[in-house]
Amino acid sequence: MKIVKIFWAIRALAYRAIFNRIGNLCYIGPPLYIENSKNTTLGSKVRIFPGLRLESHYSGKIIIEDDVAIGQNFHITSAEGIVEIASKTTISGNVFITNIDHNYTDIDEHIMNQKFIIKDTFIGENCFIGYGVAIQAGTKLGRQCIVGANSVVRGHFPDRCVIVGAPAKIIKLYNEETGNWERV
Repeated sequence: MKIVKIFWAIRALAYRAIFNRIGNLCYIGPPLYIENSKNTTLGSKVRIFPGLRLESHYSGKIIIEDDVAIGQNFHITSAEGIVEIASKTTISGNVFITNIDHNYTDIDEHIMNQKFIIKDTFIGENCFIGYGVAIQAGTKLGRQCIVGANSVVRGHFPDRCVIVGAPAKIIKLYNEETGNWERV
């Protein structure tokens, strides 16, 4: 596996020519699809396993800060706003993160031909995103949030909470006074 990651690191160096910025010590497994990469910034020590689908539409920005680990088959989209993943976050495989909702109010027009609804999305520092999670437009996760596998997340969530379900809800919060995770 070490030899493979060396090739992925070389790929990340080559991508410096097409991305806005890629920091040091990054590696990127073979991607599936990259669109408008000039609007994407990767910090240092960003590790992305194979199957990346990265889409920036119009002026949409994607920012992935330092020391972020991303599992296989990661799909991230942004249009005319920002999707930001703060440092030290771990994202499991088959995760989708977006700042785009599709408008469907004109019933005589195909959904894909209707204007996007854009809401910035932010993942806080040191979060853990479980396998198969979908993080929808406008979501804001605080620091050190844990998102359970296969959750569908939309909304604003405070620091240090455990979020699960579809739709996702907080089931635990960290109590600073007791130093314990407590059920809500």
